[in-house]
Amino acid sequence: MARILIADDHPLVRAGLRRLLTDDPGVTEIGEAASGNETLACLRSSHWDLLILDINMPDRSGLDILRSVRDSHSDTKVLVLSGFSERQYGLSAFKAGASGYLPKECAPDELLTATRAVLRGRRYVSAELAEMLACNPQAGNDRPLHDVLSQREFQIFHKIAAGRAVSAIGKELCLSVKTISTYRSRILEKMNMASNADITTYALKNQLIQ
Repeated sequence: MARILIADDHPLVRAGLRRLLTDDPGVTEIGEAASGNETLACLRSSHWDLLILDINMPDRSGLDILRSVRDSHSDTKVLVLSGFSERQYGLSAFKAGASGYLPKECAPDELLTATRAVLRGRRYVSAELAEMLACNPQAGNDRPLHDVLSQREFQIFHKIAAGRAVSAIGKELCLSVKTISTYRSRILEKMNMASNADITTYALKNQLIQ
């Protein structure tokens, strides 16, 4: 018997997921959260067996939420359901602690299959993402350039791409401006870029931000 929290900023998406999950006799309770901070508040106030999470939340990155779940709510499994493709965010989501990743255009039956698999403690990946996860990190020249970044680097990359100032990023992550600047320099070097504008251009081109 499972308690599932749906975190998505679109009411219609939440309503559709709720309707679909209500038909599953193994689901005892369904909660909803419309923002990142609301999601974290729900996780703090009650135990949830599964979090179905959208990566693109209005106030906090889905990857930030994933790390918080991994660090503070390790009994809660996370299935990412995103408008971004697996190639864009799949590997980063798994590195951050997700147990499954599905694009929002997936069939309802696949979502239910993924939900049940994750609740049983298994990972759920598509054939495409499974192949990416199985690749040697030193191989696969067709992998996205941002895959060279560590989890923390990608977290900061995403915030820079969205136009956040170094001071604001540091405050949000409880890190010094100097530390964020060091991460920024490392990101630029690894991705062979020269400025924040290059980071934003790359992120928009690869649909890492909207």
